[in-house]
Order: sequence, then structure tokens, then C-alpha cells
Amino acid sequence: MTYKSPVYSIRRVPIEKISPNDYNPNAVAPPEMKLLYDSIREDGYTMPIVCYYDQQNDQYIIVDGFHRYRIMLDYPDIYEREEGMLPVSVIDKPLDKRMASTIRHNRARGSHDVELMSNIIKELAEIGRSDAWISKHLGMDRDEILRLKQITGLTALFKDVNFGAAWVPEEEEEESLRRIPVHNQ
Repeated sequence: MTYKSPVYSIRRVPIEKISPNDYNPNAVAPPEMKLLYDSIREDGYTMPIVCYYDQQNDQYIIVDGFHRYRIMLDYPDIYEREEGMLPVSVIDKPLDKRMASTIRHNRARGSHDVELMSNIIKELAEIGRSDAWISKHLGMDRDEILRLKQITGLTALFKDVNFGAAWVPEEEEEESLRRIPVHNQ
């Protein structure tokens, strides 16, 4: 018999039959959750939730995909569009192996390479995308975009940046205030 990966048997499951596990150490910051919402709103669910099916309780226990699950619970527009159904792939493993799977899924996602992200920002700027567009569509704040632009070293990327007035370090400001003569009336 040939092995068949779970992804080839996606099930459409009502969210009410899906439960989070009680051991996932992964947390997502609010900006990334907003970006996940934007991604699901724009692209739909492109990856299934990975679950274990508990036959005794007729429940699907999440192994991976908790935050995709949360988006449907937290955003009525997504719930309505998806008719309360989530795509689920099922793995049949004992608890210890499910825990290991959860950690592997979390750690395998990796992180973004700063140089490659800088190049993406550079290319978007070169084709005319504004910082506001980049911020909205990539889920980055202005400071992050500025830092990534600085890495490329191209001055053209800063043509639309408003730089604030210069600042004086606190030590220098205190020193200059001590030199100002005080006159009593």
C-alpha cells in the first residue's frame, strides 16, 4: 500500500466541531494576527487546519492552525463567507506524537531573511508602491519599512520620507540649560 499524505483528504468541518489543544506554546502578536486576517480575507483559507479526530467525543483537536481557527471565531465576515466551515486535514497519532507535530509545525515556519525582505521592499518601492501600500499589504509598520529600506542603502527609497527635526541628546540639553543665566526680578 502506498502512503497517502493527509493533505490529499481535506475535510470540510463545522468550526463547532473543532477544539484547540491545551499544549500549544505558540503565540502570535496582534500585528501578525491582523496580517493573518488580511491574508485569509484576501486569499481565503489556503492551508488546512491540521487536527486529530477524537471519535469518542466527535471533535477535531487542533494540532496546527490554531490562529487560522481563531480568525474564523473572531471575524464574522470570515465565518459567514466560509459558512462556518474550516478545511481540515487529519492525522491519526497518539498525544505525544501530536505534541511533537505541533512543535515541528511551529518551528518549521522559520523567519524572514532580512536581506531578502529588504530586496522585496526595494522592488515594491521601485515599481511605485508607497510606504502606506507596503504597510497595508505586508503588515509592516513605518519603522520596519524604514529599517528595511536602510539596509539596501539606496537613497531613492527615501524620496518620499519626511524626516523630523533634529533632536538633542538629554545630556547635552541638560548641560546647555545649566549654562543659561537665571535672573531674579
